Formats: sequence, structure tokens, C-alpha cells
Amino acid sequence: MNSLNSDNSKIAENKQLKKENLLSSAYNLFIRKGVQFTSIDEITENAGVAKGTFYLYFEDKWDIYEKVIIERSHLLFEEALIYVNNKNIKDFKDRIINIIDYIIESFIKNKELLKFIGKNLSLGIYNKALLDEYDNSYTDIKEMLETEFKEYNKKEKYVKEKLFMVIELTSSTIYDSVLNDYPISINDYKEILFNEIQSIIK
Repeated sequence: MNSLNSDNSKIAENKQLKKENLLSSAYNLFIRKGVQFTSIDEITENAGVAKGTFYLYFEDKWDIYEKVIIERSHLLFEEALIYVNNKNIKDFKDRIINIIDYIIESFIKNKELLKFIGKNLSLGIYNKALLDEYDNSYTDIKEMLETEFKEYNKKEKYVKEKLFMVIELTSSTIYDSVLNDYPISINDYKEILFNEIQSIIK
């Protein structure tokens, strides 16, 4: 029985490794060549798996493209949470501001990542069902932040909606500022953005 469990565990680990290799391969190719000019053959060859294996996890190139955006966005939020926890930031409003600041700084350091994710940052925490479809170990960041928000302001009626507003506001407005200093530089824009986020959360 133990041997059977061990075998099943190894099979599951092997499947997970293949899926991670495919996601990593797709991301690297998408960043380097663009989605339009990347083929499934290239993704599988780079990942070191058979082409048939690709279709065990993904429907087509556009499916893996969406999953990579979700995965990379989610990882940004996970890293940001680790950052605020390591800094021992307790106040919810300060936590949100620091999470957003961490993400913005990550995009400043890695503009290719921003170009790839585009204005789809919210996919990283609002598509947990899709993440779970491939790996149920992902943190439910949305639920965690909503719980913190409720504890911070017990009278707030629109916790889900306002958290979504904060993420969408960030995602939709920083893109040109980070990449093109438009309409103003991101360092100048941060002050405006953070003031608006504080107003939303109260």
C-alpha cells in the first residue's frame, strides 16, 4: 500500500513538473518572441515534453497564454504578501499600499513582465478556480485580503467591490506611466494613486 502511494505521489509530482515546465517555457517564449510568433511545437520542445502532453493540460496556445498571465500575476501578489509580512505591516490600509507599491516596483524593474501582463493584473487573484484546475496549492489571496478588509472596517458593506476597484485602478492606470512616463512619471503618479486607494478603503 505504501509502495502504491509512493508511486502515485511520484506520478503526481511528474505531472506537476511537466505542467510547470510548459508554463515556464511558454512564458519565456512569449516574452522573447511574442504570442503571435510562438508555436506549440516550440513550447513543448523548450519544455522537454511530447506535444501530446501539452494537450493534457491546455486546450491551445491561447489557453496557456491566459494561464501564464494568471500564474505570473498571482506570483506577484504572493511575493508582495511575503514582503509586507516580513516588514511586519499590520494596518490593512498600509498593507494594501505596500502590496501595490511592491507590484509597481516589480514592473519598473521588469518592464517586459508588465508588457506581458498588460492591464490584466486582477486575473492573478480573481481566477483562483483556473489556478486550482492545474495546481490547488495556490494561496487564495482574494479571500485573505477580503477577510483583512472586513476586520479593518467592520461597517464596510462593499468589501469585495472595493478591493476589486483598487486592483483594477492600479492595473488600468500604471501601464503607460511605467512604460512611457505618460501622462506623468510613475514616481509622480504613485502619490495620486495611493491617495485614491486610501480614499476607496477609508
